[in-house]
Amino acid sequence: MPEVRFTIRWPDGAEESCYSPSTAIHRHLAAGETYPLAEFLDRARSGLNEASERVAAKYGFACSAAMDQLALIEQAAKNQPSDGHVTCLSLS
Repeated sequence: MPEVRFTIRWPDGAEESCYSPSTAIHRHLAAGETYPLAEFLDRARSGLNEASERVAAKYGFACSAAMDQLALIEQAAKNQPSDGHVTCLSLS
């Protein structure tokens, strides 16, 4: 299953490299797009959950790396202004 690395820029300007075990994330985030923080979190949750489900369908178990990445994103978001915006810089 092809993995995807995606880079985001948080509202405070920090950039973070993230991981998805599946290309499913492409249906939820687009390179060059900026999302309000709450929408970004919804999209990241949807995309990483879908990616984990695709792994489960293929291998019989959910992807803990996708859930770990989601937890990291959710934790980092707590330190950002709630009215901020997150930019998806790239998906590869």
